[in-house]
Amino acid sequence: MGRLLAIDYGKVRTGLAVTDPLKIIATALETVKTQELISYLQQYISREPVETFVLGLPVSLKSEDTPTTTMVREFGQKLEQAFPAIPVRYVDERFTSKMAQDSMIAFGARKKDRQNKGNTDKISAVIILQSYMQSPFSS
Repeated sequence: MGRLLAIDYGKVRTGLAVTDPLKIIATALETVKTQELISYLQQYISREPVETFVLGLPVSLKSEDTPTTTMVREFGQKLEQAFPAIPVRYVDERFTSKMAQDSMIAFGARKKDRQNKGNTDKISAVIILQSYMQSPFSS
């Protein structure tokens, strides 16, 4: 039984989150330089089984593709090529960065920690993963 692994893909850095093996709890994993992401995932998957990749898909408020949407879809294709046995699912990631910032404030994170973009990326990945886990399509 593998984990779900969420990816908040970015041009410079990418936030990652995973579930426990029973797929009950979503937890922040790491923020990785995007250029090192495939290598990081290869190492992670060699230690921990991953059942599904959940990739945050940026869309506009009108549910239309943005320039970043194309970049994320291209990365999704790279994931499928690098890990053909692991399906890639897409989740609307609108507002996840704002929700991540709000979560850090609610939990009393210091301003310095909130300004760290890596923290925001990891928490955004957790939100993407939770959204997927709560959707009827995750089963």
